[in-house]
Formats: sequence, C-alpha cells, structure tokens
Amino acid sequence: MPVAVEAETLPTLDLGRFEGQASERSRFLEELRKAARNVGFFYLVGHGIEDSLIQDVLKVSRRFFALPEKDKLAIEMVNSPHFRGYNRVAWERTRGAPDWREQIDIGAERSALPREPGRPAWARLQGPNQWPAALPVLRPAVLRWQSAAIEVLSRLLRAFALSLGQPEDALEPLYRDDPHHLAKLIRYPGRDSTASEQGVGPHKDAGLLTLLLQDTQGGLQVETADGWVDVTPRPGTFVVNIGELLELASDGYLRATFHRVVAPPAGVERISVAFFLGARLDATVPLLHLPPALAAQARGPESDPKNPLFRSVGQNYLKGRLRSHPDVARRHHADLLEPGAPTAASSGY
Repeated sequence: MPVAVEAETLPTLDLGRFEGQASERSRFLEELRKAARNVGFFYLVGHGIEDSLIQDVLKVSRRFFALPEKDKLAIEMVNSPHFRGYNRVAWERTRGAPDWREQIDIGAERSALPREPGRPAWARLQGPNQWPAALPVLRPAVLRWQSAAIEVLSRLLRAFALSLGQPEDALEPLYRDDPHHLAKLIRYPGRDSTASEQGVGPHKDAGLLTLLLQDTQGGLQVETADGWVDVTPRPGTFVVNIGELLELASDGYLRATFHRVVAPPAGVERISVAFFLGARLDATVPLLHLPPALAAQARGPESDPKNPLFRSVGQNYLKGRLRSHPDVARRHHADLLEPGAPTAASSGY
C-alpha cells in the first residue's frame, strides 16, 4: 500500500454545540454538512460518553483477544447463520482479499426469525449473538457500549437531517425502535513488512453512520482528493464516517468514503472498536427532497458494479455479509448462492 500523506484534512466537530444557542447550532450544522460532503470523515468530541466506559470496552476487548484460541473458536462466526461471532486472522475478506485482523461481530440481541415461505432472505440476519463463556463480562460491557453509541449517532442523525434542510426527525423511520446495528471488536496483529499490509482493504461502510474508537496505534486511512490521509488517533475523540445509506438518502449529496487500515509492524498490535448504526432491515431508504441549492450539488449515488446499492436495507446488508463471509454463506445460505437465486446477484461488496 502506498504511504498516506500527512494533512490536516479531517475536521473536529463538537456535538455539544448542537445543543447550544440557535446561532451556535446553525454554525455547527453548516460545519457538519461541509465535513460530511467534502471528506465524509471527522473527529467527534463533546459526545458525552464517559471515559470509564471507553476504557472498559477497550480493556474487555484486549481480554477477549488474549483468550486461548479454543475459547475464541468456541464462538466462531461459521456457527452462526446470523453472521455473529469470532473470525480468525485473515478469515474475513474485503473485495476478495484477506484482511489481517481478528475480530468478534456483535449485533442487536434479538430472537431468530423462523425460515418460512415468502419471508425475505434478509430476515435471516436477525438473531442472537454468540458470547464467550470464558469471558462473561464481555456481554454487559458491549451492550452498554452499543446503547451509548446508538444515543450519540441518533443525535448526529437528527443534526444531519437539519443540515440537509429536512425536519429533525426526517431520518428517524429508518433507525427508530428496531435498527440493524453491529459492533466489531477488532485486533490488528503486527505483520512483517515483506507480507501484504492489508489490515482491512479499501471499502465503504454499508449503514447510516459509523462511530470508531481507536487505541493509540495508527493505521486507519481515508481516501481524499489529496490521496490517502492518515486518521491519527486523538485522545478523547471518536472518528465518525458516512455510510452508503446516507449517500442514497441524500441522492449522493453526501458521499460514503473509501477507507482502509494498514496492518501495524511486527511486534505491535492495534485495537479498535467500530460501531455501525444501520437502518431497520425492513426499511426502504427514502430519497430526501433537498432544498434547491443542495439538490443542484447532488451527484446521485455512486455506481460501482462490484458493489451495487439497493434502497432495500435488508438486501443491501445481506449482499455484503454473503461476500465478506463465504464460509458462513456456504454453510447456512447455500440456497442463496445457487445460479438464478433471487439474491445471488446482490452478494457482492
């Protein structure tokens, strides 16, 4: 991977200003819209999440990855038709290439839906998580983290709606009550410089917004007009980026941005906790009616034959999971991979 340039490209936004006086809120909304359109990534402060919770989720993440391999493999993702659980290093793939990271995927804790005739294939994504018996403190820590992240990103989505000239609750039907969401606890082990440096390959996020907690080790890069830019960890901040569903809703006025992670050098590890707030699986992404000045700048959603976008939320998520986790797809969803199956063409990411 080419070396990223150093640039002060990513702004820092204070979410506390959204609750301020009208003039301050107006300036915040303008800066939010500019950051989301120009880069698609920004640092977030004023989020209100206590440092103790941040340290707890980092600590429990490290404890999980330090478990013996047999304890982690007891909850291997291939055991879950809902794509929940642990993946070994280089097991997940981005655009066909293995990612040099291990991780555990934890989604909304819900009961599985029975497979019945007429039920859409994406309904299979709903279901319970796998939790490690060897680390019972993981479950309450992650569930607290999910609740805090949802609250922060919900506030941001209300701000985004206003920044686009919409009612504050314009996007709420997508995520209110029963949103699809996912937390990833991720460890990037060090890698010899002679091997591939792909911690995770270039990709866009599929949901509405992503909230990322980084430790002190860098590696995240975002693609800008200046090239790849390092998103250096900063104490007390989260990194927020736009997902493809917001790109669809804004007719491309907001654009999800390619990003990647470069694996750390040998002898060094990187821990991150990513939270992806999506929409209800049964939702259809609306096309917002932007004010004329903004609508004139909307470019339409990006067209990528390797990653088609659908306004059906469930269809969008399913195609990404089938491609990223072929072992789960083969074991639990082989009927969707058969030639001519209704969702076979939508499995790319």
